[in-house]
Amino acid sequence: MDFDITEDQRAMRETAERFAAERLAPGYQERERTGTTDRALMAEMGALGLVCPEIPEEFGGAGLDSVSAGLITEALCAADLNVGYIQVLGALAGIVLAKYGAAALAAEVLPAVCAGQRLVALGLTEPGGGSDAANLQLRATKAEGGWTLNGEKTSISMAGHADDVVLFARTGEADSRAKGVSTFLVDLNQPGVTRTTFDDLGSNSIGRGSLFFDDVFVPDSHLIGELNQGFRQVMEGFDYSRALIGLQCLAPAAASLAEAWQYVTERQAFGGPIARFQGVTEPLAESETWMEGVRLLAYKTLWLRDHGRPHTKEAAMVKWWAPKVAFDVIHRCILTFGHFGYSKDMPHQQRLREVLGLQIGDGTAQVQKMIVAREMIGRVALPY
Repeated sequence: MDFDITEDQRAMRETAERFAAERLAPGYQERERTGTTDRALMAEMGALGLVCPEIPEEFGGAGLDSVSAGLITEALCAADLNVGYIQVLGALAGIVLAKYGAAALAAEVLPAVCAGQRLVALGLTEPGGGSDAANLQLRATKAEGGWTLNGEKTSISMAGHADDVVLFARTGEADSRAKGVSTFLVDLNQPGVTRTTFDDLGSNSIGRGSLFFDDVFVPDSHLIGELNQGFRQVMEGFDYSRALIGLQCLAPAAASLAEAWQYVTERQAFGGPIARFQGVTEPLAESETWMEGVRLLAYKTLWLRDHGRPHTKEAAMVKWWAPKVAFDVIHRCILTFGHFGYSKDMPHQQRLREVLGLQIGDGTAQVQKMIVAREMIGRVALPY
């Protein structure tokens, strides 16, 4: 097994690390306080090829492999998990559009997404669904030349900022579950769309909220893929995004851990640095070990995807394990810093709140473990 990366991958990672250190890190906490998504910053990121790099070149991306995209995501999220999340969401929505959408529609939308000039959200979750993701009530009704949307999506990341949403709506019978769901690209700046935002514990620069659709028209050209096949399309994408989310969570934890190691060599107590005490360093050593294990699994998942091999089980493992490990590691770092770590002036508390959100969003740990069980013993492991 070769754990090295190519020169091109190393160069792209260095570009992302430089941008993260110089442009993202200085405003990390301020963007959270103001709840703003800096569009100019997104455009800078896009100009460097750091937004949706896995999108094919014909649609404005760089056509990079999954491992390269993971390296970029990890570098960005070390400075700001939220900005990195824009890359993750863009990848998930963009891949669905590039793979299943009409070529004309993809060519119209995706170049602006890759340039960081257009933000696309993913609209799956509904008030009565949550983890029961196939239980969709938002209805798309056939109309002349298109479809009419009525219903609500909730807990949608970037609900207040996005220009468009890749939306999943029921087009089949009411009880058809996953077999009656279709995908549409919907302009969120048109009549009939209403937005609300939540006052969340973290990640307010991305924001989360509800989207309401009241007789919103979508042309036939904005149907993505085959009718009633939308749920399958997004499930395929989740196997990729879950690995990226794992790296998204690990990156800020790694930043806190590096800062903790530095701190224990500088903090003086009992006549010397506190790094002399095993009770201080052993928990950090354990944290390094857990982090390394999850990170390797995340990149293995991306490698499997690049080689066309099954990776649903590995992706689910990463999605439940990485946010938990990241939370525990950042918590340990806060304790290591003592009363300094408890201050809002330090970034650790913000990182802790943000990775906590990803223990919930994009699939809970319980759901991911069900997926692992299903991959091991079949559908007998599922509750339906």
